[in-house]
Order: sequence, then structure tokens, then C-alpha cells
Amino acid sequence: MGLFSLATFYTTVNHIKDLPMHGGREVAFVGRSNAGKSSAINTLANHVRLAYTSKTPGRTQHLNYFSLGADRYIVDLPGYGYAKVPPEAKRHWEALLSVYLQKRAELSGLVVIMDVRRPLLELDETMLDWFATTGKPVHILLTKSDKLSRQESTLTLMKVKAYLAEHYPQCSVQLFSSLKKQGLEEAEAVISAWLTPVEPFLTDEGVID
Repeated sequence: MGLFSLATFYTTVNHIKDLPMHGGREVAFVGRSNAGKSSAINTLANHVRLAYTSKTPGRTQHLNYFSLGADRYIVDLPGYGYAKVPPEAKRHWEALLSVYLQKRAELSGLVVIMDVRRPLLELDETMLDWFATTGKPVHILLTKSDKLSRQESTLTLMKVKAYLAEHYPQCSVQLFSSLKKQGLEEAEAVISAWLTPVEPFLTDEGVID
């Protein structure tokens, strides 16, 4: 049984003051609207409707927490790039997202969802630039890889890896398909490592972090 199969809904947050003070670790998922974020979370958790998949892009406007047990959480963040919501509401959750991503101490890493057919668009790079100041790791899921041939998806992955190595060395990347259930083990290995506290190493001279 994988870590994500333990996921259960925990809480929804609409204001910074309501962020749970659990003292553990959390990993956030973010991406352009309609890039397949909710589908990726559902596939990792082997749950059809854990994260809400809307036919209206930009519907998720809150921070949705899912517990994995032992003070470990994944957080489904609002999509960016498109949303049929009033400007005031959009400004509110953009401010919420900004403070959360840059100030949240419990946040161990960020999973960025990109459609393999349209990776590294302007808003994607803006998000990577924005989060880079935290010094925390980023893992990119190139979703909907089943929409391309194996050769095309592999070529895209190679190009994205090369670009990240030059411009965003804190980022790792992989192919992912919710439909074909491809890339699950690789994604879970990365995210699980972020959620697992590093045990101190004990020597004769004392403890080394």
C-alpha cells in the first residue's frame, strides 16, 4: 500500500489565519488550470474523487488539505492562468497563495503540474521564479503524457530537463499519465522523501544533522 493511498480529506482553508498548526510536513500541488492537477492527486491516491475535478477551469479557489497520517499532508492549491471568478475573489486567493508558498514553514516542497504538450509557459516560469526564493525543492509532473507518442514525450522530457538544469537547478521532472497510471512510483518516491524527517546521525562525537 502506497503512502498516498492513505489520503483522506482534512480541511479547507480560505484565510492564512486558518492554516492548520499540525507541526508536521506538507507538500503542495499547483499548476495551470486544466493541466491535470486534481487528476494527478486522485491517481496517486488511487481515489476517483479525492480531489475535485471540475469541468470549469479555475474552480478550486481554496487550499484543500488531505492527511496521509503521522502529521503528513498534501495540499491542493488553486490553479493559475484562468478562472471565471470575480476580480476581488481572484485577488484574494492570489494573495493567499503568495503568502502560503513563500512563508509556510511546514511546506517541504512543491509539485508543479504541467501539460506535457505545453510545458514551461510564462506563468509556469513565473511560479518557479516565485518559489525559488524559498530554496525548497520542486518536482514537475508532465501530465497527459499518453497524449503524445513515446518518442515525442521522451524528447519533451529531455528538452525540459536540459532547460531546468540551466535555469532552475532546484527542479526535478518526470512524465506522468493519470489515464495510463504511468509515473506513479517515481512521483511517490520523490514526494515521500520530502515528507519524511531526516533522522540525525549519531557518532562517537555526538549528533550530526
